[in-house]
Amino acid sequence: MLLDFTCVPNIFLVCGKTDLEKGTDGLATCIMETYQLNMFDNALFLFAVLARLS
Repeated sequence: MLLDFTCVPNIFLVCGKTDLEKGTDGLATCIMETYQLNMFDNALFLFAVLARLS
């Protein structure tokens, strides 16, 4: 299923270190506390992460 993101009015790119191991609840908390944004608004949040080198 492909989603059409052309109708999304707000797209946020969260740069910096993001711990994706926090899961969806942790990322939602990050959005609400750090950026004072409502995650239920019509928006798309993209998180940038650093690649781990083994």
